Amino acid sequence: MNKSTLALAVAVGVLAQQAGAAGFVEDSKATLGLRNFYINNDNRDSNTPKNASYQEEWGQGFQLNFTSGYTQGPVGFGVDAIGLLGVRLDSGKGRHGNPTSTNYGGTVFPTDSDGRAVNDYSSLGLTAKAKVSQTELKLGTLQPKLPVIVTNDGRLLPQTFQGGQITSNEIKDLTLVGGQIEHAKGRNSSNNEELSIAGANSPTSTGRDSNKFLYAGGDYKITKDLTAQYYYGNLEDFYKQHFLGLVHNWSIGPGVLKSDLRYFNSSDDGANGHDPAYYSTGNYSGFRAGRGKVDNNLYSGLFLYSVAGHTFGGGYQVSNGSSDFPWLNQGDGSSAYLTTDMQIQKFARAGERTWQARYSYDFAKVGLPGATAGVVYLRGDNIDTTANTVAHPASGTGRSEWERDITVAYVVPEGPLKNLGVMWKNAMWRNDVPGQRDQDENRLIVSYSIPLL
Repeated sequence: MNKSTLALAVAVGVLAQQAGAAGFVEDSKATLGLRNFYINNDNRDSNTPKNASYQEEWGQGFQLNFTSGYTQGPVGFGVDAIGLLGVRLDSGKGRHGNPTSTNYGGTVFPTDSDGRAVNDYSSLGLTAKAKVSQTELKLGTLQPKLPVIVTNDGRLLPQTFQGGQITSNEIKDLTLVGGQIEHAKGRNSSNNEELSIAGANSPTSTGRDSNKFLYAGGDYKITKDLTAQYYYGNLEDFYKQHFLGLVHNWSIGPGVLKSDLRYFNSSDDGANGHDPAYYSTGNYSGFRAGRGKVDNNLYSGLFLYSVAGHTFGGGYQVSNGSSDFPWLNQGDGSSAYLTTDMQIQKFARAGERTWQARYSYDFAKVGLPGATAGVVYLRGDNIDTTANTVAHPASGTGRSEWERDITVAYVVPEGPLKNLGVMWKNAMWRNDVPGQRDQDENRLIVSYSIPLL
């Protein structure tokens, strides 16, 4: 019995036996989230096929979240649920971003058998949970946001995972987390799929995957302004990863300086160490076609100073080692816990050195609460693209890329339309990496949250 089926059985049992228990119903919450999502992606290279040079889709998403309270007793039981529905409003075969049915879904929607976007897609996720004191166990549908595993929510509907997780806050100022993930459900899919990384995540029969990702770690609040983190992640047959983090807030003058320091150490695991079908992208150290074992050390620092509605920031990141930085990546949209995870790119290629500058403003300081705007600029260089071998001459080493992102948003703070949000996101990406296309992208998102319980 897989975890989702077991979670459903436990959930039904809990509801049947304990639905009337104090706490289970009284502490339950339900919200309906509405998201109207439009995106266009223009690949600027003129030599690309028409169906690869421009993607444009528009849809309406519905997300129903239910969170129960806990039954009374030494062990409290509960159940959570997430219902997802995406409805296509506009798309075309030439703008879907996936002209063949053998590949993953398109820009926003899954792909039908004729290569077009489906009319709609949906899924239901159930999570059984139990709590003893300050320790909570969840089994079923999860959406973790941790340094070694991050749920992606960059399209119409969010990504979800299937597995189990335990979280403990028994020790003051210390949060411990551990779990195992077996499957992922993409942001443009209704189907569970196994786990993989870039280089091995081909949607055809040549791809390789795993159904076991183990993770554990914790956050320790040393002082009210200083938090230290350590996490470990292991995708069986692909990679092992250690993470260290330090976040500090320091009041300086009229504002606050936030320092965010991160370090990842990633190495090969199992088949990734010897089987080409499991190799990662970005390794040019004697391996063919730039694919090889995971071998990466990534260091980053981001510093943000906030004062009177303004936030000024800058950061630097170095991706050392023989391979690109690895993360859970099934090939249909994913996120990584990087200060450089931007609208289009992640700036984590082998050898890449990236600096960034940021600025944002909160218009509440000038009498317009709910309105914000920001811009981010990143530039990465020293990218490894070919190996120093006869078969792969070094003509492509030292390549570069840059991205500029603009975000403007407004959320109605009060009144009949409270929680109605409008956001425009614009990104421009340019590069000289062989085989990569320049991109311009726009997203327009209108969202609304309705409390039901």
